[in-house]
Amino acid sequence: MSSHQLITDTAALTDFCQRLAGQPWLTVDTEFVRERTYYAELSLIQVGCGDGNGNAGEAACIDPLAIDDLSPLAGLLANPATTKVFHAADQDIEILYRALGKMPAPLFDTQAAATLLGYGQQIGYANLVQKLLGVSLDKSQTRLDWSRRPLTPEALEYAENDVTYLAQVYPMMVAELEKLGRLEWLRPELDKLSDPASYAADPANAWQRLRGFHKLKPRAQAAAIALCAWREQMAKDKDRPRGHIVRDDCLLDIAARQPGNIKLLSQVRGMPGHIVDRHGKHLLALLAEAKNGPAPAQKPRPTPLNDAQDAVVDFLMAIVKLRAAEEQITPATLVSRKHLEGLVRGERDLAVLEGWRRPMVGELLLKALGGEKSLTIKSSAVALS
Repeated sequence: MSSHQLITDTAALTDFCQRLAGQPWLTVDTEFVRERTYYAELSLIQVGCGDGNGNAGEAACIDPLAIDDLSPLAGLLANPATTKVFHAADQDIEILYRALGKMPAPLFDTQAAATLLGYGQQIGYANLVQKLLGVSLDKSQTRLDWSRRPLTPEALEYAENDVTYLAQVYPMMVAELEKLGRLEWLRPELDKLSDPASYAADPANAWQRLRGFHKLKPRAQAAAIALCAWREQMAKDKDRPRGHIVRDDCLLDIAARQPGNIKLLSQVRGMPGHIVDRHGKHLLALLAEAKNGPAPAQKPRPTPLNDAQDAVVDFLMAIVKLRAAEEQITPATLVSRKHLEGLVRGERDLAVLEGWRRPMVGELLLKALGGEKSLTIKSSAVALS
């Protein structure tokens, strides 16, 4: 294969996809720009494969800005007989699904797999390659504007590396997961990543990403929910970032102050004048409706733990750390302290009591809470008995 294969027309794309059609798995990555738009601007697609001996095979960078018809690629990535391998897949999946109209499934996420292998949560691609292959990747192109043309040889090498080294990492990780009996542990997360519903941004839920929302009073929260839904739909319709419509701090201020007329709305710090002119009346109507409607239901805050209960959480955390060390996995992968506090309060609808976590540590924690397990010190080390 020639170095830095750049595909810029449908004919070359068709030939490339035909050559890779019989592969059992493919490595995939994307480069995109998102600063100026609501939807990511897909700027490059990298696809590679293995050579059957644990090494990288053919790879190419595909230019979606130059190719009008990406249907050959859509067919390749939607082939149910071929696993698509990503690292930190969620953004890539969202972008490819929108661009190609098909879900690139089934898939495998090496970042999720790394968590189950004890490499830490949300490990970056470069760190994973360094850990498994001993290769230090060049990071000089990280902040590149991928929408600009032409792409330099350095940029193409950087992009191509994202799938060529992944083609070496993937079989190593699968073999390790199979050896430890953890390959099926990934299935729920991979199924979620493959579900189109995971990428449907419902404006009604946009308030969930608004920092400072929970500091608002109930009526102000109702206003913020309505304002966030309006902004989300506006951002989608205009394909503009949310902050280019109305900034978060301004939106929070409007929700808290709830101005009752155009003049007061225009006086809110940071409120764009053109938004007031074009949408002011509608925003005032949303505020009035939120003010007169029912307040959103308030989720009760957990009762603070007393000192004795907090000590029980420490006891459970020690058990988690022991199990994590035995399984060579990070404690946070098993359970968070917040969920341990929930266990002590009597909560049982928790991730640690579901799936693979329950037999690994969940049942043990329940027995400890029931007085069936204790910690002892043997040879200057803590042991479970």
